[in-house]
Amino acid sequence: MGDIWSGNVDSASKLPLLLCMITFIATFVITRIIVRMIRSGRGPFKDNSVGGVHIHHVVPGIILMIVGGLLAIGGVGSGWDNAAGVIFGMGLALVLDEFALILHLQDVYWEEEGRLSVDAVFVLAGVMMLLLIADSPFGITVNDSQSHLRIGLLVLIAVDLTMAAICAAKGKLGTAVAGIAVPVIAYIGALRIARPDSPWAKRAYGKHPKRMEKSKKRESEFDSRWRTKVSKLQDFVAGTFVGEGS
Repeated sequence: MGDIWSGNVDSASKLPLLLCMITFIATFVITRIIVRMIRSGRGPFKDNSVGGVHIHHVVPGIILMIVGGLLAIGGVGSGWDNAAGVIFGMGLALVLDEFALILHLQDVYWEEEGRLSVDAVFVLAGVMMLLLIADSPFGITVNDSQSHLRIGLLVLIAVDLTMAAICAAKGKLGTAVAGIAVPVIAYIGALRIARPDSPWAKRAYGKHPKRMEKSKKRESEFDSRWRTKVSKLQDFVAGTFVGEGS
């Protein structure tokens, strides 16, 4: 176990990334718990405002990212890169938790569009996890077999991320997110037909009415079988949006 830690985390300078990922996930979970408590009127937490202006948590998130980034690139001393990873991870979670707000330039946190923030968080968490698992082929002393294994793993990750990107282009954001953690899901999603309102379908099926009709039929079948279950899972993670009266 010590050899694994020394060879794959410590000597590979991956500890800051590991701390960043752990802090990122923990901050996101804690933030979601707090905002739900505020929304329901439970607990000691309240919305922050200064001079009547509501302060979204993306603001302290940006400040933390600036501090963490400056610590990381400033080279202020040994050990500060680990502190930078922690601070940057906290800020990154706060910012991405309101990614949809930044994208739409309006408060859609409890709207259906706000669920895009959760998708962004899961995608980034998956990417960081993959980077930790694969490590970097540079700066690590390994034998030939380990080197080949690392390179092969990096190739598989690149293919996995490509398949996940195709899933996203086909309008399957949930499949893309799940596919980062479980590659076979991304492969299946990338091969299956796109959703009718996705950029992929509009571009590829525009001149092929039969494909578009098949896409609409597949979407209807998916909605009747899985939409309620998917919505419940989304509500568990992101909370119910305003349109659902919760």
